[in-house]
Amino acid sequence: MKSLAPPKHDPSRSLVAYWLWLVCTLIVIMVAVGGITRLTESGLSIVNWEPVSGTLPPLTEEGWMEEFEKYKATPQYEKISREGEMTLSDFREIYFWEYVHRSLGRFIGLAYAVPFFIFLIRGKIKGPMVWKLSVGLLLGGGQGLLGWYMVKSGLVDRPYVSHFRLAAHLSMALLLFSYLLWMVLDLNPFWTHRKTNYQSVSRLRAFSIGFLCLLALQIVYGAFTAGLRAGYMYNTWPMMGNRFFPAGGWDVRPVWMNVLSNPATVQFIHRHMGLLVLAGLIGLWAFAQTHRLMVRQKMGFNLILICGAIQFLLGLYTLVSGVNMVAAVAHQVMACLLLGSTVLVVHELFEPDHLREV
Repeated sequence: MKSLAPPKHDPSRSLVAYWLWLVCTLIVIMVAVGGITRLTESGLSIVNWEPVSGTLPPLTEEGWMEEFEKYKATPQYEKISREGEMTLSDFREIYFWEYVHRSLGRFIGLAYAVPFFIFLIRGKIKGPMVWKLSVGLLLGGGQGLLGWYMVKSGLVDRPYVSHFRLAAHLSMALLLFSYLLWMVLDLNPFWTHRKTNYQSVSRLRAFSIGFLCLLALQIVYGAFTAGLRAGYMYNTWPMMGNRFFPAGGWDVRPVWMNVLSNPATVQFIHRHMGLLVLAGLIGLWAFAQTHRLMVRQKMGFNLILICGAIQFLLGLYTLVSGVNMVAAVAHQVMACLLLGSTVLVVHELFEPDHLREV
């Protein structure tokens, strides 16, 4: 069967790919830090959005007291103060994680924008790649704005952020991650390709895209579960307490809002969609074995099987442990790796540009 080699190696393409790979890695780290920030209830500790002037934390005792007084005016502080006294030392602890989270966001913005403009000026990127990378820059800027929009929802009349805005914030981060990863894969055609292969995997490609959509929906419900603190309810499996469907699962009105805003129902959906994702990826992997696949295609399907199994076990342990922080953060990171593996699978089932011209 005829194989076609990838285009001649271009050092500039590899350099851009390594840069984008670094940004993807930073986004995964950002997701982990965001998870710690949420689990420690630190996200509302900084009540102003100051992208430039807020780069440095308070440097004096007076500065710390000023920030603490601002925090005292928030609904979250009112809730905490009813449960027990919060000291300045306690405030500094939660301030730390939100500060790290925002600082990492600034660093990622610089890590993307500065090399982008340097590559552009030096002619390392040209043609369609210019507008593709410009879209990435806009997505990154939008992610920062969306993060502040999320935080604002917890500073007005309730001590927590909107779970809808939290889901949008996480989804935007992972959309950017997937978008940049797709470009990395475009820039690195490491192995030879068989043109006939892409003509024989059309159904496998369609099923893989379907699985990607299912996984995206599961990630959204994971964000809903986190935002509603639904993971702290019903820490038993497979039953929820002593029932299959939780008590109070239809208490929210209108009834259809239960699937979006009732913590018990959202947890029910998330845990059972997890089973569906696991069954789907096993079926997808098995179906892939009936095809004559190329190296990176095989690697992708093996990766999603491994990542999916680990992700399911991490989710199960996170649930029954009452949301152990290490397990919960690992669960979020593994979601990124499973998503990245699925993007790899879908990407490798599409014909590369250099073959379309043959």
